[in-house]
Amino acid sequence: MTIQRIKPGPRMSQAVVHGSTVYVAGQVAADPVPDVKKQTQQILAQIDELLAAAGSDKTKLLSATIYLPDIRHFADMNSVWDGWVSAGNTPARATVQASLAGPQYWVEIVVVAAI
Repeated sequence: MTIQRIKPGPRMSQAVVHGSTVYVAGQVAADPVPDVKKQTQQILAQIDELLAAAGSDKTKLLSATIYLPDIRHFADMNSVWDGWVSAGNTPARATVQASLAGPQYWVEIVVVAAI
């Protein structure tokens, strides 16, 4: 079985396709403005692009893990997530409070999807 690496770098690939599954690396906002909703919008757009590059889309999400450095931002993040996620195709999901790579990041999202 072949492995396809999307946007590979020296430390990680942004997504990896193996068989009929795409694994999207943890995505943070490319322009980390101090706003949870805006960061979440950026991240979900990045996920859309990576899924498309793999031949998939958000209707095929299998799982999602969302990291927030402050769980008080849960409702703001969900207000954007709920408008983006495909109704009837919601993935298994966990949201965790955790320190992220830098204080400028307020959200990080990891997804796995079918192709």
